[in-house]
Amino acid sequence: MDISRCCVQSDTSVTTDNLQPHSPMSAVLAAFPGAQRALFRRYHIGGCSSCGFQPTESLAQVCERNGGLDVAEVLAHIHSSHEQDAKVLIEPKELGALRQRDPSVRIVDVRSREEFEAVYIAGSVLLSQDVMRQILGDGSNTRPLVIVDHQGKNSLDAAAYFMGHGLQNVRCLRGGIDAWAQEVEPTMRRYKVN
Repeated sequence: MDISRCCVQSDTSVTTDNLQPHSPMSAVLAAFPGAQRALFRRYHIGGCSSCGFQPTESLAQVCERNGGLDVAEVLAHIHSSHEQDAKVLIEPKELGALRQRDPSVRIVDVRSREEFEAVYIAGSVLLSQDVMRQILGDGSNTRPLVIVDHQGKNSLDAAAYFMGHGLQNVRCLRGGIDAWAQEVEPTMRRYKVN
């Protein structure tokens, strides 16, 4: 593949259906928010400064620079990972119903302490080293665990960590606490992070 003619300008019209080898990484990440996690997990791309990429680099350029990876295979992996991420999400109303049926559900909040102290879902705990050790050490890898963030953008990373340590029933609140406030608990204060 001739990568010298690859487009490196941001293309905001790229969607999950028309992602191409010449698509810039910024467009890849916009269409597939979990792409960086997927690339790092399988190919060790994008997780640290030594294997990072620029938003303007095309997918083909990143593949070429990382050992000449097959772009079609990488695209297929990104698509597959996106579908797997979608299976981990739980809708706010579904979580509300699950909490009523199963009081053992653990809700772990991965936002900052300041955000958590300002507003939180009743019964949730703020993720800390102690909470992480407790979850990993309690001997139950099937007890439901739901990860909550602000708007559903960062919880999948935490979920991947817990799943990587053997927990089998990990979910992420779709849309985060912001969606919870809109769909389940409308009296909850909402906020924006600048």
